[in-house]
Amino acid sequence: MKGESRRVVAEKVKSGSRSKMKLWMIRATTSVVLWTCVVQLTTLGEMWGPRVLKGWPSCFLQDSAAVLEDKVPILAAPVLPPKRVYKNNGYLMVSCNGGLNQMRAAICDMVAIARYLNVTLIVPELDKTSFWADPSEFQDIFDVDHFITSLRDEVRILKELPPRLKRRMELGVIRTMPPVSWSDISYYRNQVLPLIQKYKVVHLNRTDTRLANNGQPLELQKLRCRVNFSALRFTLQIEELGKRVVKLLRQNGPFLVLHLRYEMDMLAFSGCTQGCNHEEVEELTRMRYAYPWWKEKIINSDLKRKDGLCPLTPEETTLTLRALDIDPDIQIYIAAGEIYGGERRMATLASAYPKLVRKEVLLEPSDLRFFENHSSQMAALDYIVSLESDIFVPTYDGNMAKVVEGHRRFLGFKKTILLERRFLVDLIDCYNMGSLSWDEFSSAVKEAHADHMGTPRKRLVIPDRPKEEDYFYSNPEECLEPSHDLLSST
Repeated sequence: MKGESRRVVAEKVKSGSRSKMKLWMIRATTSVVLWTCVVQLTTLGEMWGPRVLKGWPSCFLQDSAAVLEDKVPILAAPVLPPKRVYKNNGYLMVSCNGGLNQMRAAICDMVAIARYLNVTLIVPELDKTSFWADPSEFQDIFDVDHFITSLRDEVRILKELPPRLKRRMELGVIRTMPPVSWSDISYYRNQVLPLIQKYKVVHLNRTDTRLANNGQPLELQKLRCRVNFSALRFTLQIEELGKRVVKLLRQNGPFLVLHLRYEMDMLAFSGCTQGCNHEEVEELTRMRYAYPWWKEKIINSDLKRKDGLCPLTPEETTLTLRALDIDPDIQIYIAAGEIYGGERRMATLASAYPKLVRKEVLLEPSDLRFFENHSSQMAALDYIVSLESDIFVPTYDGNMAKVVEGHRRFLGFKKTILLERRFLVDLIDCYNMGSLSWDEFSSAVKEAHADHMGTPRKRLVIPDRPKEEDYFYSNPEECLEPSHDLLSST
């Protein structure tokens, strides 16, 4: 009996040990499973945004990290528009030509064209071979990711061709062509789209003024505006530096931006030599002949000036600003490169308006170090300051003057004095010859510019003469209605 009792007790002990072992195994397995779930959830949380475990007391996160998370606000991810789904007809590559603002307008045109052809646009290549020789890439000037994502509900944009098509490009199995200037969208649908479908990739190697100002579908015109005013955002570095310049100016009161287009390249290209000495005229002429893509070589400067086709000189500009009663105490920010003739030519303007400033004076050399030899990035800074100014005055109707004018209209018809150069040079000559008193001269200048202040007006349309009509980007009236979605979002 005693032996039997010992055996029963032994079996009970053994059974109890097995039960404890099973319980321990279950607990261990459960712990492993739970731990694995926690690790997976944490990893997913780090990858995908809202972190589901952030509020839990953590046994596996550092206490300091938990405290830090409590203090740092979690920024909501930007809401992206839904992707537009469409059958892709091929790929469009574009190489822009010209300065920053000529390329800016061209990019807007190319996005609109790609959208209407249902093709994929490759991020545009910027001009590196023109007079300015700026090596900047698209992403050096514009926020490329914002450009792509903000337009995804209209058109697919890629940073580069897919690998299989890259090889075709390297082998030259693509079509390269300059589109016809001032073309209607039907030209691209009937002439360019079949080439894209045939070659898979078409490369447009010139983009300046390749889409007509007028007669285009309303939605196309609005898309051009959307690209210009929303999708083309400068890089954070350029935006922050531009805002700093504006802040420095604002600390000292209102300011006027003077786009004084009296630079060597402009004078050589246009052949305008008013006020230049003999040596300077010779230098400008040599420069004009040195650039084969500047077609016009023999130019009569006096006739061109009389026709209003020359930028105003610094001296002419001074008389005009004074005649318009621009406060001599206002800050004048010079949005331009190096003025031809330097201090000698700027002396009259500096005497009448002593608060002349430039970005090179407002900022430290270290601030502009990365912008040296990058004229388009420098122009981007001037663009930001020009938009924010109390008054904008361009002395020549080049691309920057036109694009900034249109952008300021979009921002609420901010004061932009559009100078009537042909009328002005006649008045200035009469005043300088003594046939007009100062009061007569000033009164005539004011009267001529009373309705040239950037206020609402219809865009001038001249059929079959697009160069002579108003540029779309200087007055994008289709986008300036108060009820327009673009306006309400700014």
